Amino acid sequence: MLACFYSITATIVKKIKLAYQKKESYDESVTNALKDNYRSIIKEIGEDPEREGLLKTPERVAKAMQFITQGYNMNAADILNSAKFHESYSEMVLVKNIELYSLCEHHMLPFFGKAHIAYIPNGVITGLSKIAHVVECFSRRLQVQERMTHQILDVIQETLNPLGVGVVIEAQHLCMMMRGVQKQNSVTTTSAFSGQFMKNETRSEFLKLISHNLS
Repeated sequence: MLACFYSITATIVKKIKLAYQKKESYDESVTNALKDNYRSIIKEIGEDPEREGLLKTPERVAKAMQFITQGYNMNAADILNSAKFHESYSEMVLVKNIELYSLCEHHMLPFFGKAHIAYIPNGVITGLSKIAHVVECFSRRLQVQERMTHQILDVIQETLNPLGVGVVIEAQHLCMMMRGVQKQNSVTTTSAFSGQFMKNETRSEFLKLISHNLS
């Protein structure tokens, strides 16, 4: 009985291993070029790129950088258009607390936080996950938070033609926390509004919803 159990368990584990496939893919020529540059950087800062702990670091960083900046290969309008539906709903649609991770284009250090996005449909809605994918599209690039806020708003406004869009992003920037002024608890908030969200009543409703937990 015990042998049978071990045999079944081994079969299940084998099937799980066969089913698992790493989805990440990288351009080999880009990886090699980045790898050589990162090896030089490691050497220039006074480290030994040939020591055991750093031997594969240039390749790892090269792949990580391609993953972090994959937004350059994404089209936000195409993302929204892939799931557009005609719907008569005309109240606010809000997706809040969308996690984002990006790189500050001034120092190439990370900044991270949350995006809160709402729009009022004008006969057309999009899949809720597409809103999060739009954030991913623009955050996975060298960025400044101010520009990204408006890029998200503009593509939703242009693609869905809603009655209005509201975007608020709250983020912490390592370029302020690790270097420079070294202010550990600073949070940067940016916002952008269009259409109905330019009205105080609609904007206030949006800001109230993102600042409270519905429970």
